[in-house]
Amino acid sequence: MDMKRDYYEDVRLFSSGVTVFWFIVLILFLAAFPFLVKNYWVYVANYMAINILVAIGLNLLVGYTGQISLGHAGFFAIGAYGTLVFMAKLHLPFVIALPLAALVASLFGFLLGFPALRLEGPYLSIATLGFGLTITRVIGRIEFFGGRQGLHAPELTIGPWRLNTDRDFYYLLITITVILTLAARNLIKTKVGRAFIAIRDADIAAETMGVNIMYYKTLAFAVSAFYTGIAGGLYAFVLRFIEPELFSLLMSILFLAMVVVGGLGSVFGSIAGACLLSWLDLELRNILSIPYIGEWLTALSKSYFSITGVSNIQFILYGLIMVLIMLFEPLGIYGFWIRTKIYWRTWPF
Repeated sequence: MDMKRDYYEDVRLFSSGVTVFWFIVLILFLAAFPFLVKNYWVYVANYMAINILVAIGLNLLVGYTGQISLGHAGFFAIGAYGTLVFMAKLHLPFVIALPLAALVASLFGFLLGFPALRLEGPYLSIATLGFGLTITRVIGRIEFFGGRQGLHAPELTIGPWRLNTDRDFYYLLITITVILTLAARNLIKTKVGRAFIAIRDADIAAETMGVNIMYYKTLAFAVSAFYTGIAGGLYAFVLRFIEPELFSLLMSILFLAMVVVGGLGSVFGSIAGACLLSWLDLELRNILSIPYIGEWLTALSKSYFSITGVSNIQFILYGLIMVLIMLFEPLGIYGFWIRTKIYWRTWPF
């Protein structure tokens, strides 16, 4: 009988030998991946890994704590600019600059968490939206951060190693992603994670039971911002150049879409949603070059719309996907995965 009799059975990393086997298979596949595919797909994997970090951090806030945020592009920008400034202007090494920039983003997240004590739902989302828009505007007007000209990423070195190619950077990025994913999985199994879930389900009842609402709401924002800041710092080295216009409202909406499509309150859902929408984001940027579909969209836009809007067709598809998810599978990709497992366990009955 599959029954947990001890708390440590719930928090241990591997529940069975089967889990250990598949985890080893996953690690071996990730290690061999750059040698099995073309360089473009290594870049895609890097982009997915960065969005996985953001989605996990945002899910800790939205899915596990129930606090809506439309300002994570601001934390992303703080992490990216902070890392480059600490390295280029203050001459700190990457291994110090990256976590330090993430801590700065975490500090801003902690401060932004205070409005969450009195705001809920759409009011909180508007407050976080204002934060995200303000941060990018402020950064764009300060010459120390490159102004509207942006910043170029310096050469990335870690000790004697120089990470000049996407393949070199891939191993650093995947290592950080795996570690922080396991950390998030363990966090939600601890006292902190249970407090987050209690606040999401019934904050008044949680406070009655002794949960410090002020502490855990601000902590949720801080942890979420830390993950996003780490992702932002890594993103700067994927692009090698950043500017304020990159960190727009559409980026925040994309992050939220990853969480909703993947599944709220699920680490696996965050990974699945980030991978799916990251791939769509990259593929749909050149949608006009797709045979037949691109020609049809061009003709449709010339007849009824503006051709300049076709390049943003991916955001229409994101909205359509989110609507369909909410209608047919509110738990997202994670819910579909659960239903599939249940089906095959009981097949053919």
